Amino acid sequence: MESKIIAVPVMADLFARGEKPEFLFWVGCAGAYDDRYRKVTRAFTRILTHLNISYAVLGKEETCTGDPARRAGNEMLYQMQALQIIETLTRYEVKKIITICPHCFNIFKNEYPDLGGHYEVTNYVQFLDQYIENGSLKVDDTLFGNTRITYHDPCYLGRGNDIYAEPRSILKKLTRDFVELERNKSFSYCCGAGGAQMFKEAEEGKKEVFIERTEEVLRSRAGIVATACPFCMTMLTDGLKYKNSEEVKNLDIAELIVQVMDL
Repeated sequence: MESKIIAVPVMADLFARGEKPEFLFWVGCAGAYDDRYRKVTRAFTRILTHLNISYAVLGKEETCTGDPARRAGNEMLYQMQALQIIETLTRYEVKKIITICPHCFNIFKNEYPDLGGHYEVTNYVQFLDQYIENGSLKVDDTLFGNTRITYHDPCYLGRGNDIYAEPRSILKKLTRDFVELERNKSFSYCCGAGGAQMFKEAEEGKKEVFIERTEEVLRSRAGIVATACPFCMTMLTDGLKYKNSEEVKNLDIAELIVQVMDL
């Protein structure tokens, strides 16, 4: 697919012109710095542009939400980071936030209110499903219809925030061969990276978590495993490489939609 250049609006630039976007698109650390997950950021940005959504990003003013610090036990660092962000969002009168990272989604929605940060927070799979259901995003199964697709539930979307229906609704419109992994929904299995585990050495055991989950993906005989989290994408991609099974593709839901719509 030919790369298409999109001008992404920056909050400071809009405010300097007296404009106030409806949504802040929170990119997140992985979406900004991880080469693989930048592709997801670009995909979702294309969709926002296609829908003519009033949005902006913080750009260089965006910093880490503090989620990894809190999960690792550094409460002071978390609160310092969170309060700094809340101050920035207050300056720009942010009311609505869209996230592509479940960890950012969870902390904005469930933990920032304790520090005075009250926002209407939407995860991008909820956003995408809403616009598909109302007919603004028109997707079908012409591209992936005969491809078996499975889905890995991110912990912070599923068990953390009960978001199970939306990603499945999307994927079942993209393929006629959607299959569940052995452990799914509230019984799903972690990719092994959440709770700041991504930033520490593996603990002693017979098998690493991401290998266990990758083996479930392979037993599903899916050609694509869809993900909706940067940590999950990293761990499953590594797992497929480890198992010499790179013919199975790990694609984000936004990437699948962009391919179907040729955006």
